[in-house]
Amino acid sequence: MIRFENVSKIYPGDFVALESINLDIQQGDFVSIIGPSGSGKSTLLKLVYVEEQPTTGTVFFNDRPLDSIKTKHLPYFRRNIGTVFQDFKLLPQKTAYENVAYALEVSDGSVEEIKEIVPEILDLVGMSDKMEKYPRQLSGGEQQKVCLARALVRKPLVIIADEPTGNLDPNSTLEIMQLLLKINSMGTTVLLASHNKNIIDKINRRVVELNNGRVVRDNIKSKYNV
Repeated sequence: MIRFENVSKIYPGDFVALESINLDIQQGDFVSIIGPSGSGKSTLLKLVYVEEQPTTGTVFFNDRPLDSIKTKHLPYFRRNIGTVFQDFKLLPQKTAYENVAYALEVSDGSVEEIKEIVPEILDLVGMSDKMEKYPRQLSGGEQQKVCLARALVRKPLVIIADEPTGNLDPNSTLEIMQLLLKINSMGTTVLLASHNKNIIDKINRRVVELNNGRVVRDNIKSKYNV
């Protein structure tokens, strides 16, 4: 589904974020991307949803080179990808329901579609009883569940989670990871960037380790035990 062919990314000031990355991610994979701060984890993810472009090399999505997508078509391409971040990025003036619904509204979802899908997705992540709450009324773990619901509402092919548990306590972290595994079990590809070695070990899935912008380890696991 996602392929990196000899990809390097160099930022201004000659900072090499990624160097000669070759990576294949299959449909339905759960891939944890680990490494120290500055190793290139976030840059690698940004190349997938085209927030950044490679300096050299090519990233493919379902055999389509991403650098061939015109800027005006990027919003349509990004409907294939749901993103979850460490800092939630919820709209504070909207309820949990409205935050999730908004993701459909901006992609021209109908009123009927919103009324049908949003409650289903909030129920999937265990937030059906909090849908009328505002972000300030929710815990960090609950806010991240709403973020997951928002990422899922357009039924994306891929979920990209960039340090989604960075601000969460251990119990909330485990709940979010279990949800990501549940989503993956339904066929959605998951790319997770994390520095939390303990939780990555518990997941026991494929791990791609970056160091100084290079892949230094890539092992594939077929089972998990969370």
